[in-house]
Amino acid sequence: MSILSFGVKVTRNIYIRVNHDTSVIEMDDTKRFGVSIPKELLKEFDEKLEEKMYANRSEAIRDLIRDFLVEEEWEKTDEEVYGSMTIVYDHEKRGLSDKLTELQHQDHTNIISTMHIHLDRHNCMETMVIKGNSEDIKKIADKLRSTKGVKHGKLTMTSV
Repeated sequence: MSILSFGVKVTRNIYIRVNHDTSVIEMDDTKRFGVSIPKELLKEFDEKLEEKMYANRSEAIRDLIRDFLVEEEWEKTDEEVYGSMTIVYDHEKRGLSDKLTELQHQDHTNIISTMHIHLDRHNCMETMVIKGNSEDIKKIADKLRSTKGVKHGKLTMTSV
């Protein structure tokens, strides 16, 4: 393994190790690798990066990899994981607010926090932090999302 040093904008030195056996360039704890991708797909990807204000492709690819790994971990682990469930509903729909509160109380050991927001005169949004094993969290989210009168529901998963 050889070490190269070169200046960038004359104000900073970057030390790069080139592993000639694997053709991978290592920068500190970061590895660089090449990706082959169709031109049109890359163009669409770059447009989305600009929309989402990513500084560069590397940041976006790191986020995509992290999301993929979290989802995979969720699928295979029996350990405690976390999720946030966001629902939007019309609070004037008869009995709906009470039903949603009842459902949350049924799973009070899993639902550790709830935030309620008034979006307008009729619509409310609630975001709940849920902990437990992945199957339990999915069941709770499905139960809330499928409650008659809920307009939209989205579960976001994460792990530590």
